[in-house]
Amino acid sequence: MTMENEKQHLGILIKSLLKERSLSMRKLSNLTGIDTATISRIVNNKQKATLSHLQLFAQHLGIPVAKLLQSAGYKIDTNEQNTSPDIFNSLNSIQEILVSSNLLNDQFNIEHIYQELAKYEQFALTKEGEQKIFEEFETKVEQVRGAGPFINELNKMYRSFSKENVPTEKRKILGSVLLYFILSTDIIPDYVFPFGYLDDCLAVQIGLERLAKFEDTN
Repeated sequence: MTMENEKQHLGILIKSLLKERSLSMRKLSNLTGIDTATISRIVNNKQKATLSHLQLFAQHLGIPVAKLLQSAGYKIDTNEQNTSPDIFNSLNSIQEILVSSNLLNDQFNIEHIYQELAKYEQFALTKEGEQKIFEEFETKVEQVRGAGPFINELNKMYRSFSKENVPTEKRKILGSVLLYFILSTDIIPDYVFPFGYLDDCLAVQIGLERLAKFEDTN
């Protein structure tokens, strides 16, 4: 499918959703805050939809963002069980999305995530780091307003971190991932929705792999 056809596909999808929900472009404009003329240009293949546009369309048309991203031409591998931004649960698939999004420069690689996680390991063992996790994790989850593998794994990590007598090495791994999620110094800013949380997904997956190795050796 060419980029031109992909854009047309997005317009067709939005028109279909509007019809199914008995919505006009003007009503969608009122719901999303996007100018009616802008919506019309997107639907009629005269303007490229931004990530912000797609997120708002998804929210108010009741469709997964991933579906709109695909229709807009982004290369996203989804299936019936995985239809939200939280599906990106492998390092290779996440990195592929990041590269195809054109949001990252050539200097980005997974090693940067490892470096950031390493910075948080010792902080996670301090009273200050522990307090930040306990006080801010649930609030951050509410801000994401998501569900699926990404959030589920973070919740599991939080519960494990909250237990008493957790081995220091395991606590470092858990805490570093939780702090990466909580803090606003991500490699990809969280406000770049939905891609802003893909590096958090990477951090979670890296943490899971490190935890698996820890369990194997203990």
